[in-house]
Amino acid sequence: MGTSTSRRERILDAAEAQFAGGGFAATGTTAIADGAGVPKGLVFYYFPRKVDILRALLAERLPSHPLCEPVEVARPGDPVASLVALARTLGLGRHESIVLRTIIWRESGTHPEVREHLTALRDSIIELTERVLDVAIEHTIDPVMRRQAAQTFVAVVMDEANAQRFDGAGPDVAGAARIIGDALASETT
Repeated sequence: MGTSTSRRERILDAAEAQFAGGGFAATGTTAIADGAGVPKGLVFYYFPRKVDILRALLAERLPSHPLCEPVEVARPGDPVASLVALARTLGLGRHESIVLRTIIWRESGTHPEVREHLTALRDSIIELTERVLDVAIEHTIDPVMRRQAAQTFVAVVMDEANAQRFDGAGPDVAGAARIIGDALASETT
């Protein structure tokens, strides 16, 4: 058997697959242990309650804080390219775990932990988007308009991530960025 870290990771991997396949409520710890190839007691050693597994998946595999700084993606004078670069850098639609994305969208309606995590992720991306727009737009814009633009863009990016779990066509992120850029280009305070 591998190190304790690898056993813990196998438990998380198995739980992620089980939760995505049948849902959190329908998944028993025995199925998680079997999927991980570990004794059931080891699951409880690392995660005293099943919800602790869900919390660990959220915290470790889908952080709620964006992984970039505005200056890494913002293109001064080009809000459209800045927004597209932000969406590409965040990569919510291509997160390495489509399985985890499935869990987030499915369980957000029934588990406060998931809903809170998704809300924190959304809020942090909105704030980051506003900061990117501040760098990208060379004139002062109304803060309410900037917030609305950020909320709209984040809604499109999150819809794209959600749509990809169905392998369906998602929204046009670049098109949304152009619409938002055009709207903000003429907005001054």
